[in-house]
Amino acid sequence: MTVKKILTEPNEILRQISKPVEKVGKEEQKLMDDMLETMYSANGIGLAAVQIGVPKRIIVMDLSKDEKIKEPRYFVNPKIKNKDSLKSTYEEGCLSVPNQFAEIDRPKKCDIEYLDYNGKKKLLKAEGLLATCIQHEMDHLEGILFIDYLSKLKKSMIIKKLSKNKSSRIVV
Repeated sequence: MTVKKILTEPNEILRQISKPVEKVGKEEQKLMDDMLETMYSANGIGLAAVQIGVPKRIIVMDLSKDEKIKEPRYFVNPKIKNKDSLKSTYEEGCLSVPNQFAEIDRPKKCDIEYLDYNGKKKLLKAEGLLATCIQHEMDHLEGILFIDYLSKLKKSMIIKKLSKNKSSRIVV
């Protein structure tokens, strides 16, 4: 498994709409393994393939609280089948928007249809943090970041800060 570089906003690739996966094969499984390793090394709980520069409809997640017990989840071509009209609010952050957090309202529950690591069709009834996380990651597949839900002013301040941090980094 390889730790990949996570793209950060502003970056045109993050705004691309990801392409569906034809079938889950060895290449997709290796990508998911690398994504999981990358996510763990960055202390994240979810990662979309586009965040490492691969615009495919693939997401990995692990919401386990215990560092010793991993509970990875893999979602290929996920589709939301149902969304609750009730909303819940979580403070969200994103590996592609480092050190920025904001409270975002999303449907409290949702049903997700997807293919698993082995290409088997699954249905997940998600609620709470799991529902929020899967919706956050699925937004990435559409080129949407959580900051897009903020006011224009808040969003532009965050992007300005990220741009400034990017230009002040020295890569040796």
